[in-house]
Amino acid sequence: MFRAVIPARFASTRLPGKPLADLGGKPMVRHVHERVVAAGAAEVIVATDDARVSAACAEFGAEVEMTSAEHPSGTDRLAEVAARRGWRESDTVVNVQGDEPLLPPVLVQQVAALLRADPGADVATLGTPIGSLEEFLDPAVVKVVRRADGRALYFSRAPIPWHREGAPAGVASQQEFAGAWRHLGLYAYRVGALKRLAAAEPAPLELIEKLEQLRALYLGMVITVGEAVERPAPGVDTPQDLERVRAMLRKGPS
Repeated sequence: MFRAVIPARFASTRLPGKPLADLGGKPMVRHVHERVVAAGAAEVIVATDDARVSAACAEFGAEVEMTSAEHPSGTDRLAEVAARRGWRESDTVVNVQGDEPLLPPVLVQQVAALLRADPGADVATLGTPIGSLEEFLDPAVVKVVRRADGRALYFSRAPIPWHREGAPAGVASQQEFAGAWRHLGLYAYRVGALKRLAAAEPAPLELIEKLEQLRALYLGMVITVGEAVERPAPGVDTPQDLERVRAMLRKGPS
C-alpha cells in the first residue's frame, strides 16, 4: 500500500499557471491525477498553495490539501501533507510531479514497490540508460551513477561517468556515453525520511548542482535506483514543452 501526492504550484517561473494549462480539454493536473489513480495508490492528494488549482481539482473530484506558499520545493509540500495527515514514519508516499501529464502509471507502481523491496533504503527513484551523446552532454538531463547493489552514488548535471579515452581533445570532443543513466524525477519516500529531508538545510552540493536529491546523499540517506520498465514521455517545463505534449495527445497512442 502506498500513497501519492502531486505538488501543484501555480506560480511556475517558466510557465505560470502550469497546473491549469489546457491539454485536450482538461487541466494538466487532471491528466496527472488520472494517471496516479490508475497506478492504484491508496490515496491521491493534490498539494497546492493556490485557490484556483484547488477549485479546478474540486471540479473533477480530486482530494486537495492547501499547503504553505513559502515552500521552496515539492518535497516540502509533501512533508507538510504527511505531517498533517499523521502518516506513520514507515509509510510510503510517492511524489509525482504535477508537470508529468503523460507519466506511465506503471512507473508509479514500480517506484513504490522498489522502496518496499529494500528495507534499508530511505528513498527510491528510477533511471533509464542514456541513448545519445546529445542527451549525455545536456546539463538539463540529470545523470545518476549507481553502486553494484543499485543504490545511488551520485547525481549530477555533468556528463558522468566520464569516458577519459573518449575525449582526446577535451570536453567538446567526447564521443562515448556507454553506461550512463538518466535520472527520472519520480520518488518514493518513507515518511520518516521525507520529514528529515524537509527539515534539513540545503546541502553544499545541492546548492552547486541545483539538485535536491543531493541533500539526501549528503545526510547519509540511502537512495535505491531501479531501471524504469517504461521510458516516460517528456514533462512540461516551458511553453514549447506544452505545445509538444498537446501535439502528442492529439496524435494519440502510437
